[in-house]
Amino acid sequence: MKRSTETISPRYRGLDVWKDEEILDSMWEGQARAIAAVRRALPSIAWAARAMAERLGQTGRIIYVGAGTSGRLAALDGAELAPTFGWPEQRTVFLLPQGPVLTADASSANEDDAPRGRQVMLELKPRAEDAAIAVAASGTTPFTRAAALAASERGALVIAIANNADAPLFQAADVPILIETGAEIISGSTRMNAGTAQKAVLGMLSSLLMIRLGHVYDGLMVNLNVSNEKLRQRAINILVRITGCARATATEALERCHGQVKPAVLVIKGLTPAAAGDALVKAGGNLRAALAAIGGGGKVSPKRSTSRTRA
Repeated sequence: MKRSTETISPRYRGLDVWKDEEILDSMWEGQARAIAAVRRALPSIAWAARAMAERLGQTGRIIYVGAGTSGRLAALDGAELAPTFGWPEQRTVFLLPQGPVLTADASSANEDDAPRGRQVMLELKPRAEDAAIAVAASGTTPFTRAAALAASERGALVIAIANNADAPLFQAADVPILIETGAEIISGSTRMNAGTAQKAVLGMLSSLLMIRLGHVYDGLMVNLNVSNEKLRQRAINILVRITGCARATATEALERCHGQVKPAVLVIKGLTPAAAGDALVKAGGNLRAALAAIGGGGKVSPKRSTSRTRA
């Protein structure tokens, strides 16, 4: 099997004796190509986000699977779901052969352990409501492939992200996401081009998912976890932006709603905290739908595409 991520490119022969600026310019070009490759994957990313939104419901888990750089990038993405979008921490799971802690001395030897990949996934007892996001630049990592296959066998949704078109990882996937980044400047160093593309895809996928789950309103993080003063001030700013109220009103509403932005919006619109909670439940947690239901706005015309037509 040909793996473009392992290709030795003649373009970079003599790289170590180039001038600093020449090396950096080539690295920049590689990063730019990596991001350009993501655009071709947009339909697959959208497909994956829709499928996850339909599956997760009130109990489904997002299970990130990967080894080495791919696993670390996946874990970094998952770690942001709770503070940014208020996604329950107990519904985010990480399966990394090097262990749950991201340390500089984490061993990558276990990524070849396919039986362990299968075992740790089965120990989670994956079910139809769960979604596994499996990431591997080569798409061949035994640990990741075995874990993805085990999740698929138990009925979980499997999203596979890889940088090679013939990646075996895609065989276990309900939704394959291919990001063809090609040869690395430093052959095999997939933390560079492949890693950049993977991080972009992971961030776009999880962000689109959270938008579709109602955790974003007008580009604002209305489900953020107010865990410190900076985030409290951000929540107050969001309330002022959405409702047009004074900061003092926003502050009071946020306190009455125990730091939760969405019910605080409805309280500012005239509901009690209890009634606001009920309205959100009826709206499936979607603030725009809840506002529309109480006659407090929420409707907006769909944005017309501004994308240029490409030949």
